Amino acid sequence: MGQEETLAQHRSSSFAAPLILLLVLAFQFVSKWLDQLKKRGARSGKEIQLRREIKQLLKEASSFSQPSTFAQAAKLKRLATAKEKELANYQESHSKEIHMSYDLYLKVLRILKVVIYFVLICWFWRAPVAAISQQLVQPFGKFLSWWTGGQSKNNVMVGIIPWLILSTRVSKFVCGLFK
Repeated sequence: MGQEETLAQHRSSSFAAPLILLLVLAFQFVSKWLDQLKKRGARSGKEIQLRREIKQLLKEASSFSQPSTFAQAAKLKRLATAKEKELANYQESHSKEIHMSYDLYLKVLRILKVVIYFVLICWFWRAPVAAISQQLVQPFGKFLSWWTGGQSKNNVMVGIIPWLILSTRVSKFVCGLFK
């Protein structure tokens, strides 16, 4: 009975490590994606229309190159400047709203991440998440087996906290590759 129980526990822990890694990787990708959306900002229809109008006014103003059409060109340039100010005001007000909404999403994601990490730590406390050959992790075996009971048959039992730390570092590296 004891051998069947340890075999079942080993099978569940062999699936736990990749699933935890994928979960941490998903959190990292969503966080990175939200950060990029926040930095880039969304362009609205009004903003696109104002940019188009500014380009058109400047294009028309540049077409008036004769001294007799100077007044018309100056008038069009003043209109373009007024539209640029309107665009700047719109972008400022709109960007504040966008930043507040993305900040809310990031806070919710951070809280969800903390809750899930806490649940994982409680679930796998003093239970190994994975077993890695002792030869592969020779100098770091004690760190990786923190609170899991050490080694078993030339394998190091990896604890949940070191696995979360390692998964987070790996996921940050992988997300950095996909800039």
